[in-house]
Amino acid sequence: METTDEELPESGAPRGRIIPVNIEEQMKSAYIDYSMSVIVGRALPDARDGLKPVHRRILYGMYEMGNTYNKPHKKSARIVGDVMGKYHPHGDSSIYGTLVRMAQDWSMRYVLVDGHGNFGSQDGDMPAAMRYTEVRLERIAETMLQDIEKDTIDWQLNYDDSDKEPSVLPTRIPQLLLNGASGIAVGMATNILPHNLTEVVDACIAYVDNHEITIDELIKIVKAPDFPTGGIIYGYEGVKQAMHTGRGRLVLRGKVNVETTNSGREKIIITEVPYQVNRDALTEKIGYLINEKVIDGVTDVNNESNNKEGTRIVVDLKKDAISQVVINHLYKHTELQTSFGINNVALVKGRPHVLNIKELVSEFVNFRHEVVIRRTKFELKKAEERAHILEGFLIALDHLDEVIRLIRAAATPDTAKDGLMSEFKMSEIQAKAVLELRLQRLTGMERDKIREEHAQVMQTIANLKEILGDEGKRFQIIKEELTEIKEKYGDERKSEITYMADEMSIEDLIEEEDVVVTISHLGYIKRTSATEFRQQRRGGRGARGSKTREEDYIEQLFIASTHHTLLFFTEKGRCFWLKVYEITEGDKQSKGRAIQNLIQIPSDDTVRTIITIKNLQDTEYINNHYIVLCTRKGIIKKTKVTDFSRPRQNGINAITINEGDQLLDACLTDGNQQIMMAVKSGRAIRFPEEKVRPTGRGAIGVFGISVDHENDEVVGMICVNISDPESSVLVVSAKGFGKRTAIEEYRITNRGGKGVKTINVTEKTGDLIGLLNVKETQDLMITCKSGVTIRTSIASIREAGRATQGVKLIKLDDGDEIAAITKIDDHESEEEIEPVESLENENISSETDSSKEDAEPENQIQNDESENSDNADDVSDNQ
Repeated sequence: METTDEELPESGAPRGRIIPVNIEEQMKSAYIDYSMSVIVGRALPDARDGLKPVHRRILYGMYEMGNTYNKPHKKSARIVGDVMGKYHPHGDSSIYGTLVRMAQDWSMRYVLVDGHGNFGSQDGDMPAAMRYTEVRLERIAETMLQDIEKDTIDWQLNYDDSDKEPSVLPTRIPQLLLNGASGIAVGMATNILPHNLTEVVDACIAYVDNHEITIDELIKIVKAPDFPTGGIIYGYEGVKQAMHTGRGRLVLRGKVNVETTNSGREKIIITEVPYQVNRDALTEKIGYLINEKVIDGVTDVNNESNNKEGTRIVVDLKKDAISQVVINHLYKHTELQTSFGINNVALVKGRPHVLNIKELVSEFVNFRHEVVIRRTKFELKKAEERAHILEGFLIALDHLDEVIRLIRAAATPDTAKDGLMSEFKMSEIQAKAVLELRLQRLTGMERDKIREEHAQVMQTIANLKEILGDEGKRFQIIKEELTEIKEKYGDERKSEITYMADEMSIEDLIEEEDVVVTISHLGYIKRTSATEFRQQRRGGRGARGSKTREEDYIEQLFIASTHHTLLFFTEKGRCFWLKVYEITEGDKQSKGRAIQNLIQIPSDDTVRTIITIKNLQDTEYINNHYIVLCTRKGIIKKTKVTDFSRPRQNGINAITINEGDQLLDACLTDGNQQIMMAVKSGRAIRFPEEKVRPTGRGAIGVFGISVDHENDEVVGMICVNISDPESSVLVVSAKGFGKRTAIEEYRITNRGGKGVKTINVTEKTGDLIGLLNVKETQDLMITCKSGVTIRTSIASIREAGRATQGVKLIKLDDGDEIAAITKIDDHESEEEIEPVESLENENISSETDSSKEDAEPENQIQNDESENSDNADDVSDNQ
C-alpha cells in the first residue's frame, strides 16, 4: 500500500518528508537485514578462526587489557564491562556466560580462559557472579592473538565507530575443529563438534604436503570428534558421513566399569558421561526409572563425583542381576547414551557454508598462508625502514667530523637537517635520526654495533623477500608453527570409538597382531601381547602369568589375531560372538574383565571353549567348514559354520544338552579330519570325522566315546589331519607329566567305543587333564591353578609310547595342579633362561600294561543310523 501527501490528514505535521514505500518489500528487506545480522554478527563462527563475534571480542579485550597467562587474574566483571562498553553492547549476561564457558574444562576441549573461583560444575551448579570470579587468558588462547599487531588481519569499526576491533583473529590453532561451535541463526543452525588437537594438526600438515589429499585419507588422521568429557562414540557411519558431507549423526555413550564387592555383588561405575550431560540429572533419571520398575536389578544409585577424582556414579546391583543387561537398559532409557546432529555450518567470506572435513582444514590452512604473507610483508617493511635509518647512520659515521662540524655550525635543528640532506644526500628520515643519535653511539664499539646491526637487517630483508617469492617456504613455515603447537598442547584422545558389527572399517584402524587370550575359572577375560611371554626350557619354574583372586585360577588360554571373531561356547550349549579387539587389554599380571560385561552370558552359565574364525562373511569358507562339539559324557555333534555366521547379542543354541551333562569342547574342521577324544582315566579314541553326520544347531548329537563310570568324563577332543607327518598327540596329566605320541599308535575304530590307553595314570601323575595335536615348531603354554604360567618348546618334550607316564613338564608346588594347556604357533626365538637341574629320575616310566580293553558298541542318539562297533581287543605297547 502506498501513501501520498494528498491522503495525509491535516494535523499540522510537516509535509513532503514522508517517503512512500511498498510494505511487502519493506518487510522483506528488514527481515533479510535482521537475519544476516544474526547470522554474521552473532550465531555462526568464522571458518578461519572458529570464533563468533562475542568470543573474539572477549579474547581481544583481555589481550588488549594485558590480561595474559603470565599476569595476575583480573575480576570477570572488569572484563565484561570493558568488552560490553567497547565492542559488544548486547548485555553483560551474554558476555559473562560466554566467558564462563570458555573456562569450563567439561565444555571446551581446549580451555581458552584460565578461571579462578566458582565457574559451575558438570552437575549443573551455577557459576558465581562475575564480581566474585577472576580470569586471565590461557597460554593456548594467546596463540590465537599472536602477530595481531603485525597487520595480519583486517580491522573494523566498533558499534559506535569510536574504536577499532579485529574482524578475525590471526590464530595459529585450528580453533573451529578443536573446540567446535553451536548456534541457532535465522533459518539455519550450526553444530560443529570438538576434535583432538594432535589429529587436527596432523591433518593440516597432511593437507599442506598434498593439497589433493582425499577425505578418506584425512579420516584416517582425524578419526572422529573428541569430547572433553570422554565417552564412547558408538558407531562410525554417521561420523564418516559428516566428514564427507558436513552433516551426520553421532551416538555417544558414557563409559562404564563393573566392580565386584567383597560380598560378591556387582556395581556399575559410570566414570564418563556423554558431552553436555548433567551428572545430577542423569542420577535422578536412573533413580526415577528404578522406582518405576523400568530398570530391574538395581538397588541404589548415587553420584559420588567430585572435581578432584572426576566422574563416579555408582549403580548398585542386586545379587542375581546381570550387569550387561542393566547397562543396556541404562543406554536405552537414559542420557548415558545420547546423539548429536553434526552440522558444520560456518562463515566463508561472510557467507554461511556447509563444510566437510577437507574444507574445514583447507580454510584454516589458506588463512594461515594469508597471515604468513601479511606478517612477512609487515616485517619486511619494518626491516627496510630500519635499514634506511642505519644507512643514514653509516653515512654519518663515514663522515663523522664533517657531520659534527655541520651540526655545531647550524643555528637551528631544521638548518642542521637541511644541511645533512643537501651535503650528504640523506633523506629527511635519515637526517632526523642522525640528529637524534646519542653521543655515546659515536664510540668505537657502538659504531661497530651499528655496522653489525645493518648487516643483520640486510640479511633479514633478503630472507623475508625469499619467503615472499617462494610459496614452498611459506608452507614450510606453516608446518613448523603447527608442529610447535602440537608439541606444546597436543594430547591423547579422550573419546573412544566403538564400531558396530556391520562396520568392517574398524579392522583398517586396529593393528593386527597375535595376542594371548586368557580366561580365569571365575570368568575374567583379557588379551595380552604374545611377546610378553618369554620361552623357557622344559622343567622350568614358569612365570607369574596372571594375578587372580585366591579362589580363582587361569582355566583357558589361547592365541588369536586382533582381527578375528571369537565364538564362545558355554557349558549349557549356547554360542556367543566377540571380536578379539573388543577384549580388554592387560599385562600378564592384570586380572582382566568379567566375560559377562562383554557378552550377555547368564549368571548360571560358564564359557567352556572358544573357537577363532578369521572372517564370518566368507561364504565359501563357512559353507565348507564345520564345528564339532563334544560333551563331558562323550556326546559328539557336527554343525556347519554357516549356522553360526549371524551374530546375535543374546547368543544362540549350539547344541541341546542332556540333563547332568555339559558341553566340554569344540573344534573347527574342514570335514576331512579324524577326531580323537580322551577321558580322564587315561583312555582315548580315534575315528574318522565322516562317522559324525552334520546336524542342525538344535540336535543332541551321537556318542563319540564310552564313559564307563560316574567319576570318569571326557577331558579333551582334537581334530587330526593325518596328512601332516609332523603332527603328534600331546597328553598332559594334572600333576605336570606329559608326552608326545605318534598319531599312528592310536588305531582307528568306530565312534562310541572305549578307545585305547593314552597315558599310564597313577597317583604320581594324576588324572589326564587334556590332549593336543602339536608340532615340534610350536610352543606349549601351561597354566596352573595358582596362576603360574610356563611356555616351553614342544620339541623339548620327547615322544613316548601310549602306555607311559611321560616326562615332567613343570615343577608344581604342593597342592597345585595344571589347569589348562594350549599350543602356540610360530614361537618366537626369545632369550632362553638356564635350564633347571635335570629330572633324569622322573623323565620316563616303562611300566607295561597287558590288560585288554574292549571297544564297546556305539550308542545311538536322536535318529542316527546304526553302525557296527569295532570289537577287536587292544593290547597296550610294552616299552
